[in-house]
Amino acid sequence: MKVHTTNYQDAFIEIAEDCPVAKGEVPPLKNDQKTAANIQFDMISKNPYQYTSDDVLFQVFAIKNDLTESELQLARAQFFSKGQPCFRASPLTKRYGWGLHSDKNGKIAIYSADSDAYQNFLADKGLEKVKAMKSKR
Repeated sequence: MKVHTTNYQDAFIEIAEDCPVAKGEVPPLKNDQKTAANIQFDMISKNPYQYTSDDVLFQVFAIKNDLTESELQLARAQFFSKGQPCFRASPLTKRYGWGLHSDKNGKIAIYSADSDAYQNFLADKGLEKVKAMKSKR
């Protein structure tokens, strides 16, 4: 079975051109429930450079589908047996004003669009830069 990945190495995902905010915002709860954006934000902001993109995206899937510990290994293999949207399609980069940096090991951290660190990543010529996907075509 072919394994797909959403991981980048030495890359920075900029906020989308049509992002409605100029600085990072904490995603709000929806009907007192955590959204995919909340789960992503909590995992990455509390644990910078601890997880890969694949780790975070699969954890969102596992939580949303209420998977048990015994189901995780097989579910992860099935999840990545087909292509998955990467963080260029995440609400964090499209809607909430967070840039996402992947280090040389593919571990990720987020940075507010109004931060000095965000600007430093944009100026770094050794870093691959990609924009988050627009919300509207």
